[in-house]
Amino acid sequence: MSNDLFQSPDYYQLDDLLSTEHKLVRDTVRTWVKKEISPIIDQHAQESTFPVQLIPGLAQVGGFGSYIPTQYGGSGLDHISYGLIMQEIERADSGIRSTCSVQTSLVMYPILAFGTTEQKNKYLPKLASGEYIGCFGLTEPNFGSDPSSMLTNFVEKEDHYLLNGSKMWISNAPIAHVAIVWAKNEQGRIQGLIVDTNSQGFSTPETKDKWSLRTSCTGELIFDNVKVPKENLLTGKSGLGAPLQCLDSARYGIAWGAIGAAMDCYDTALRYAKERIQFEKPIAATQLQQRKLALMITEITKAQLLTWRLGVLRNENKATSAQISMAKRNNVEMALNIAREARQILGAMGITGSYSIMRHMMNLESVITYEGTHDIHLLITGFDITGHSAFK
Repeated sequence: MSNDLFQSPDYYQLDDLLSTEHKLVRDTVRTWVKKEISPIIDQHAQESTFPVQLIPGLAQVGGFGSYIPTQYGGSGLDHISYGLIMQEIERADSGIRSTCSVQTSLVMYPILAFGTTEQKNKYLPKLASGEYIGCFGLTEPNFGSDPSSMLTNFVEKEDHYLLNGSKMWISNAPIAHVAIVWAKNEQGRIQGLIVDTNSQGFSTPETKDKWSLRTSCTGELIFDNVKVPKENLLTGKSGLGAPLQCLDSARYGIAWGAIGAAMDCYDTALRYAKERIQFEKPIAATQLQQRKLALMITEITKAQLLTWRLGVLRNENKATSAQISMAKRNNVEMALNIAREARQILGAMGITGSYSIMRHMMNLESVITYEGTHDIHLLITGFDITGHSAFK
């Protein structure tokens, strides 16, 4: 609905755990989302188009590089602020949050963590302002959950590297100016390169006919003897651990973002249940609908506590990859279940574009798969608690 009446649930008074800055950041983004995204998002979802006009505003409210230091154009905020920003943006739409997650965690973060001073100064300010949009190339047509088997590779020439291969399911690809590409060097070691998308031999065909994340630009990355300047190699870290470190940041943001989608579905269902009259009373007065709503707010509250604690640990540099995996898996499953239950409360109206629920449900079917599938995250937890890897 273009008239955004959203009211955020806070059943356990979790606002008391947030600083004044946290609440200011969240409320600023929430106000902007209601004004700028909510009135247009359903039309863009129906038309399967990315609202490029939102890019400057997303940059201004901290959607790009919230925790990147201010000296590189970022907002210099902490990880709880980053989570709250992702929560508010995904409350509007997962596709828009995906754009921000990729920009911040998968493009800006690796340049900050593994890049040279020259790379940071060249790319980070333009990415933070939205002048540049970036994408992250790890997944390949034949290797998703097993990125270590990637085929994309580069060889060293006199004054450049020659890059060949392809990547698939890449958010932002069709509109990106730069790509962080993970490929194997001549020794078979995975390394990251910053690749300008206007390079000769580099194409980014768009992925069409998606039923999910319809407001997000998705495409492929195809490299046909692409020349990459040697100064574009990310030298700070190599091996599969480098891209996985980036994915930790993205998964952390998703854990917060999924709560936003769940809150929107819950708020919509609660308001509808109070207004919809059947058998001479609101359906909110019936036991079955109260059960649905009570379970929703319980699961949302549990997820809020989980992510807040994870944010504290991340601020203290104590959060582990396994802890992040647990939160991502739990919260996305929670949000998808709530979307399905909320749709039932609305009955037939729940499938229409007049309400956000079906759009959230379709989006979350992608979110539960990307940045590590639902099952893979369970195996990560299993490995962490047993010490035995089930991957091989």
